[in-house]
Amino acid sequence: MFSRHDKENTMKHHDINVLDSRMHYVQAGDGAQTLLFLHGMPTSSYLWRHVLPHLADRGICIAPDLIGMGKSGKPSIQYTFRDHARYLEAFINALDLTNVMLVMHGWGSIVGMQYAMANPENISGMVFCEAHIRPLESWDMLALPIQELASLLKDPKKAYQAIVRDNYFMDALLPHCVMRDLSDAEIAAYKAPFSRPGDRLLLWQYVQELPLGQVDSPVTDLIARYTDWLAGSSIPKLILYAMPGFATSVSSVSWALAHWSNTMAIDLPDALHLAQESCPHLFVDAVIDWLDTLDKKEVSDDAL
Repeated sequence: MFSRHDKENTMKHHDINVLDSRMHYVQAGDGAQTLLFLHGMPTSSYLWRHVLPHLADRGICIAPDLIGMGKSGKPSIQYTFRDHARYLEAFINALDLTNVMLVMHGWGSIVGMQYAMANPENISGMVFCEAHIRPLESWDMLALPIQELASLLKDPKKAYQAIVRDNYFMDALLPHCVMRDLSDAEIAAYKAPFSRPGDRLLLWQYVQELPLGQVDSPVTDLIARYTDWLAGSSIPKLILYAMPGFATSVSSVSWALAHWSNTMAIDLPDALHLAQESCPHLFVDAVIDWLDTLDKKEVSDDAL
């Protein structure tokens, strides 16, 4: 049933003016439901090329490049999580997207949840994959790959050299986030937005804010706020546990199931950090199964 490439040509590429810049996005499908796919670091909408087209019969599927990333513009801003959230909200408003189901990966969950808390009436569902689903306030809560990144960051000079000068994220980290060998063309597509050291300052800002066991930071505070909000929200939620988790551990999945309402979890075996590359068919099938469950529940509720 699933082929990696048979539906990619159904995606259309667009650009739209957003605030003082422009944002690039890909789109497929139509309907009353909007599925908004938010990538994390250091990827782009390219991450969703094997996923988005296979969900196009469930609604309008849109995957933007976060500001400064992919083929989006690179305005002169700091690229904090607040900047990304500000541009995302402006993007949603510019396209007049309604009835939005967020499909969030990694840092995209931080950006997406900032929007969801501010605009809950416009959110119909949330999917989390390798997402920040609870505050990680101690070292032993971090997965081994995240501990290794945190260890690198302990020496700011060496970390800056690695991330900005040596392109650590693209050359060293990205290939180890996938359970297969990326092709030369795939690697080139991911690396293109970060060809110059100046382009990688965005990633340097990201690691300054990345929650790595800190008890008190703006991002950790945001995660704590939205985990509390999610506990009381009836909005349907799906956690895709990419095994073995980097950003999301099995203990965090268990914690969320115990604390959040209206939440389902589905395992994605042998996925590592980028399930969209390692096992896109499992990712698609899991989302479809969950959507079918929601549809059946809605029919059942209407019948009562």
